[in-house]
Amino acid sequence: MQTLRGADIVARTLEALGVTRIFTLSGNHIMPVFDALLETGIALVHTRHEAACVHMADAWGRLTGEVGVALVTGGQGHTNGAAALTTALAAESPVLLLSGHAGLSELGRGAFQELAQADIARPMTKAAWTAGSVAALAPDLARAVRIAREGRPGPVHLSLPIDLLETAVPAASVRIPDRAAAAIQLAEPAPNLVADLLAALDGAERPLVACGPALCDASGRAAMAALEETLGLPVVGMESPRGINDPALGAFAEILARADLLVLLGKPLDFTLRFGAAPALAPDCRFAIVDPDPTLLARAPAERLAVAGLADPRPVLATLTARGGPRRRDAWHAEARAALAHRPAGWADLRGKDGNLHPVELCRAVDAFLEHHRDGTLICDGGEIGQWPQALVGAGRRLINGVSGTIGASIPFAIAAALERPGAPVVAVLGDGTFGFHMAEFDTAVRYGIPFIAVVGNDARWNAEHQIQLRSYGSERTRHCDLLPTRYDAVVQALGGFGALVTGAADLPAALEAAHASGLPACINVMIASVPAPMIRRAG
Repeated sequence: MQTLRGADIVARTLEALGVTRIFTLSGNHIMPVFDALLETGIALVHTRHEAACVHMADAWGRLTGEVGVALVTGGQGHTNGAAALTTALAAESPVLLLSGHAGLSELGRGAFQELAQADIARPMTKAAWTAGSVAALAPDLARAVRIAREGRPGPVHLSLPIDLLETAVPAASVRIPDRAAAAIQLAEPAPNLVADLLAALDGAERPLVACGPALCDASGRAAMAALEETLGLPVVGMESPRGINDPALGAFAEILARADLLVLLGKPLDFTLRFGAAPALAPDCRFAIVDPDPTLLARAPAERLAVAGLADPRPVLATLTARGGPRRRDAWHAEARAALAHRPAGWADLRGKDGNLHPVELCRAVDAFLEHHRDGTLICDGGEIGQWPQALVGAGRRLINGVSGTIGASIPFAIAAALERPGAPVVAVLGDGTFGFHMAEFDTAVRYGIPFIAVVGNDARWNAEHQIQLRSYGSERTRHCDLLPTRYDAVVQALGGFGALVTGAADLPAALEAAHASGLPACINVMIASVPAPMIRRAG
């Protein structure tokens, strides 16, 4: 009689659900799945740290709209990976973390690496649970994939007990679900909701539309641009922990403070909008909120809530564009666009000294490189240095660490981005503190032949925290945030990649082209001045 192990059911179900790549780190509890995956067409990327697996799955989910899958072992393998779920949750990224788990038959008896894994993951996910039987494995996976993509996207966790993975059952008793089993239901907007939104826009003099992180992918930004063109009103995407001070949005804070209607499409009213309080928003600014999560509709003060409705933001964008027609406020639209595009004129004259580039000089070179390589991807990470390219570098697509503000994801992000678009350059701009989180993933990139370019802004310190010390406690109390001016380029060379040290702005363009031409994972170690992130304000 032909049988299937639980691990075979897991592998076949993932393939049937459309999974083509899994980011993983091996361990005792998941070796049956490693074995079972050999019988599928699913590719594995075997990493050096479990958090890197989740960051790679996060990037894959954001870039493709598919569910990015990470597979780690139980115990500390799970806790290492789960730490990265915070970034994916805040970014609204569809991720599935599969973790090995102690056998069900041994729970409560001191099993190897026994932990309440689902409880650990639950605060950082949309849902988290442990499979309870071999029969439940396939339905559980289909359910997890659906939840990750439905409504507000986000990470989901499923623990896989090893005794279930090793148990064999008759093959005839197993039904492998197809993609229809994980199909999502879009919450289409009710006709009256769209009419109410349009009426609210008609009644406002200075309306502003803000869209949330899940809409900040390529298709979402195209939809935002189409809505702005149709309505003749400002539409922005918000995905930065800097919120109203996001340097990519220029002098956005000034415009937000003048708006009399803020339409939030899948954008939570949270700390990034200063919770809607004055002076970030005018005290009489009204809100129109559309969200798939009913709990978020209640965040706005009732007396300022003009419209509220449950719906997915993408169909709302499409319907507003189709039905909206011009609502032009030409002077307001021009004022908003000028503020969003504003960059201080004085930046053009900024220069470093003593062998340290100013971040603006670094960004000029990266911008010119990506202008020449229009299919490239920009990745930004780090507390202070990561903000400068968001303000100054254009790219066909970009990934940032996201609303969580957690640093360290850029090297895993770059690996996933390079796999998703083979042959197109990927440039990650990150700080030297950030580099230390996942430098070992250069080994992963070398093993798999995945080229990307890490441009490390090296000021030999944890600069974000150093700037906090300066602002809050004074220069005489700036302690414990210093690092060494380490040759990170030499580290990458030792791992088999390309490395270059840059201490002059004139040398960076050639270093970028040499790194790209090498076809290797590359690190350009750029010595930079230690300056704060940009805070864009217009005079007057």
